[in-house]
Amino acid sequence: MSEHEHGGCPMGHGSAAPTHNEQIVRDEGAQLDFSRAMSYGDYLHLDAVLSAQHPLSPAHDEMLFIIQHQTSELWMKLMLHELSAAMQAIRNDELPVAFKMLARVSRILEQLVGAWTVLATMTPTEYSALRPYLASSSGFQSAQYRCIEFAMGNKNAAMLKPHAHKAELLAMVEAAWRTPSLYDEALRLMARRGLAVPATSTERDWTLPYAASDEVEAAWLQVYRHTDQHWDLYQLGEKLADLEDAFRLWRFRHLTTVERVIGFKRGTGGTGGVSYLKKMLDVVLFPEIWRLRTDL
Repeated sequence: MSEHEHGGCPMGHGSAAPTHNEQIVRDEGAQLDFSRAMSYGDYLHLDAVLSAQHPLSPAHDEMLFIIQHQTSELWMKLMLHELSAAMQAIRNDELPVAFKMLARVSRILEQLVGAWTVLATMTPTEYSALRPYLASSSGFQSAQYRCIEFAMGNKNAAMLKPHAHKAELLAMVEAAWRTPSLYDEALRLMARRGLAVPATSTERDWTLPYAASDEVEAAWLQVYRHTDQHWDLYQLGEKLADLEDAFRLWRFRHLTTVERVIGFKRGTGGTGGVSYLKKMLDVVLFPEIWRLRTDL
């Protein structure tokens, strides 16, 4: 059969009339030659991204397990990027900028909540086939997740140790541990605005978890009762509520997915699995933001 009968050479040689679909591409002027230009794959370094999946078991479902966690880490990288910028914006008293970033973090958490539904398609039998190959690796050891927890105020010195074997990771996590959290920055801003936030909440050891305070709740109540005077701080309080609401949903969906897939077996990282995740559900990140709703 001739080249003409085949419809022409795929490299553009030959005289066959273009198909309807080919003509659409030509009419739109799409760039098709990337021999001297940056392509989509080049920009995103897709060669590296798509070659980073290395299953250790013969189990079909391990690819799902790997991609679930790798994509979660990418979303967490963006979360940290946005949280860091939001905290800097609050330090600079640029609340509209911070609001946009915090809203984005809440939307990222929605993506992460949805991702658990994909992993939940893995049955206990399927997970059991790959679990021996995971050894002691666990999401519990995620350095980025730990930095998010610390940025949200859940400080815990014990959680530095899983990263001690890698100096670069330890430095990153320790820096987040020593830095004021998002809520700390919000309270410091309130104090700068003249609200009665005690020094024990604005000048403290940032490596310790935040302890709820009646004085801080009173300051937030002042904001919520006089929104005309403190409109942007009122908005900040609601952005924090949105964020913790989304974070709780993420934690809860994690818990239910783990229970569905492994039941009450111990996690690969050594924790009780479901029992540990249930305890994490009890952690309140911005306590006065929730308490004031009863007292308002």
